[in-house]
Amino acid sequence: MSLAGAELELLEAARRGDEDAYARLVGPHRAQLHAHCYRMLASAPDAEDALQEALLGAWRGLPRFEGRSSLRSWLYTIATNACLKAIERRPKLVLPIDYGPATDPHDAPAEPLVESVWIEPYPDDRLGLEDGLAGPEARYEQRESVELAFIAALQHLPARQRAVLILRDVLGFSARETAATLETSPPAVDSALQRAHKAVDERLPERSQQAMLRSLDDQGLREIVDRYVDAFERNDVDAVVEMLAVDGAFTMPPVPTWYRGREAVAEFLSGHVLAGDKRWRLIPARANGQLAFGNYRWDEARSMFEPRSLSVLTLGQEGIAEITTFIGPEMIRRFALPDEVPSG
Repeated sequence: MSLAGAELELLEAARRGDEDAYARLVGPHRAQLHAHCYRMLASAPDAEDALQEALLGAWRGLPRFEGRSSLRSWLYTIATNACLKAIERRPKLVLPIDYGPATDPHDAPAEPLVESVWIEPYPDDRLGLEDGLAGPEARYEQRESVELAFIAALQHLPARQRAVLILRDVLGFSARETAATLETSPPAVDSALQRAHKAVDERLPERSQQAMLRSLDDQGLREIVDRYVDAFERNDVDAVVEMLAVDGAFTMPPVPTWYRGREAVAEFLSGHVLAGDKRWRLIPARANGQLAFGNYRWDEARSMFEPRSLSVLTLGQEGIAEITTFIGPEMIRRFALPDEVPSG
């Protein structure tokens, strides 16, 4: 039986109320649909909510699916509209660098913001993002399209422009398919895409993180990881800062405070994160297609290293361009990292 025939058989069974058939029908699309919702919403939990809403809507709408488009296009249409509704109900999400100016290193960090305005990290390895392009019409690689800089740039677009750019340039939809998804015309899609390109290109760095990672061999990446872990676990501020680009930044959402430049970052680290009484263990991870680390701090009462934050490194030509540290143990738990790390 051909794949199309197998899919048709599952579709007919799902229409008769077979939930297992429905799960098998949509299963191959779940990971990419989740990534799509994350690109739209910049939050993994929000993406999960939107995906569940979309899959429930698709289940209820199966009797109306006539097969005039592919199942993939139909599911993306429902997921995109679920995301557009979610965007209407909440503020735009940003990174601290887009929220306000850099802080004087002699000032204490501000209190975390209560409201949810922050972009969140994405566990790409767990969710099975593929390398390369989704199709011949795509402009951005799959992993490139979840990098922090790309996600941050997307959030500055109006919601429908954001959807157009993702559908066309990330997923490789044609102008006609995109127009059908958004209930508009191909010329309107082309116009929105042109405006989206201009806005996004102004915010993206010259080289993506995927290009930076490819420029380093496995040994080079291992040296960066080992050097960073060693410096951090020894509380060696100078060694950490030496890895930064001259204008490198340190940010820590949900705290709006952030620091720019080696001197400012060193001042902050030596007085707070890497002060002499703190002990850390770092576990390498991958987030947003970038190098990342689960950060665990020693708890004397429990004699354990407990989860504190997840740091994502953005590499530049002259060193680490930014360390984005997402504070909160829940960030680590989303990445299937240990709940605690024993001493030794």
